[in-house]
Amino acid sequence: MTQNLFQPIAVGPFTLPHRVAMAPLTRSRAGQPGDVPTALNIEYYRQRASAALIVTEATQVSRQGQGYAWTPGIYNQTQVDGWHAVADAVHGAGGLIFMQLWHVGRVSHPSFQPGGALPVAPSALPVPGKTFIVDASGQGVWGDIPVPRELTLQGIRAIVEDYRQAARNAMRAGMDGIEIHAGNGYLIDQFINSQSNHRQDAYGGHHRNRARLLLEIVETVADEVGADRVGVRLTPMGRFMGMGDDTPEETFGYIVESLNRFGLAYLHLVEPMMVGTVKDEQEDPRWELIIRDLRRIWRGVLILAGGYDAKSAEEALASGRADLIAFGRPFIANPDLPRRLREGLPLNAPDPASFFGGDHRGYTDYPLHG
Repeated sequence: MTQNLFQPIAVGPFTLPHRVAMAPLTRSRAGQPGDVPTALNIEYYRQRASAALIVTEATQVSRQGQGYAWTPGIYNQTQVDGWHAVADAVHGAGGLIFMQLWHVGRVSHPSFQPGGALPVAPSALPVPGKTFIVDASGQGVWGDIPVPRELTLQGIRAIVEDYRQAARNAMRAGMDGIEIHAGNGYLIDQFINSQSNHRQDAYGGHHRNRARLLLEIVETVADEVGADRVGVRLTPMGRFMGMGDDTPEETFGYIVESLNRFGLAYLHLVEPMMVGTVKDEQEDPRWELIIRDLRRIWRGVLILAGGYDAKSAEEALASGRADLIAFGRPFIANPDLPRRLREGLPLNAPDPASFFGGDHRGYTDYPLHG
């Protein structure tokens, strides 16, 4: 039974026909040069327009914000035009699409940075991970991440303005709204977590200070596009790319309570079952208490993501744990996922080898059912 999964729901100014959202999914297939959406990307999103809401792949707000090869941007007119064609295709197929805005912070490489500079971060600390770069032969490979440079206050202010301009550009590109990516070990998450933020100024130390960048960006983007067209994605207890916080209950409780004042479209939480693209075998038992607490604190629409199937999604909705469920890998392999879930149809299995980079194979060639 999927009776709750296929009930309509109001999200910001929109009425969604059901509760099956498409999670943001980095696929590293933006057109080159320029990291611009192409006809291939247009078809990929059009195929999945039956989602109640599509959240685009993470899209860098600036060249400095890029950390992976072939990911799209939204900081120049060519990119705006490319994304406009995507939005038009989704709307033409009856869908709704929010753009996820992204700055990777320290999870980058000088080959992406203006002038070959070091990536930026709240603090100059080693990064436990690799990023996806282009080698001398033009192939995508996993490369080491250097120790980043610490952002100045002027640099922080410039990034907030990059988010403002990116939000403006996204709406010019025909997007229905914005999701601010504040999780998964990227820049905003790096500021939030005490393990990656050792600053001693207004953006470090106490959890109120570590949340400051997120709240400034939310306020800026909401002022630009309207708060009811803005969502925020968080990963409490996430460990990807060296994340960790000394007081996660207080930190994320404060953040969620602070977000209430904006009147946002939704809050999007990622359950900590995955670290990057692999299952987390060390899931923190405090998560259940934190998610229940954040559900209690949050006064708006709550989206949950993290390994859901039809049964667990229905249970989460029925219990009040969530209001919508965002599906990731199932949407990669099943462009008609809502129909399959509604009718109990079998699912195609995704091909992990084609997740990042490549052509139409493993991207737009998964078959519809029947």
